[in-house]
Amino acid sequence: MSDLMNFSEALALLKDGKKMTRAWWKNAVSVFLVPGSKFTVNREPLLSVLGEGTEVEYRPHIDMLASDGTVGTWAPSMHDVLAEDWKEVA
Repeated sequence: MSDLMNFSEALALLKDGKKMTRAWWKNAVSVFLVPGSKFTVNREPLLSVLGEGTEVEYRPHIDMLASDGTVGTWAPSMHDVLAEDWKEVA
């Protein structure tokens, strides 16, 4: 039995706190869900934009951990959504 899945299955696991990857992505490339939260601005980069003490509601979103160790926001392409090669990162 294969451990590969479609995006709907992968999304359910993302919502459950799991990290996911595509079978063909390079090692260390994965995506994960950043849950929403509220916080009070007290440092840059938001300090100069919104001002200290401003309450911010941070919406949930998906981030990608790239192979170089950097993290950035990620949105699935049509290819990602239709893919059947998603797997959980151990």
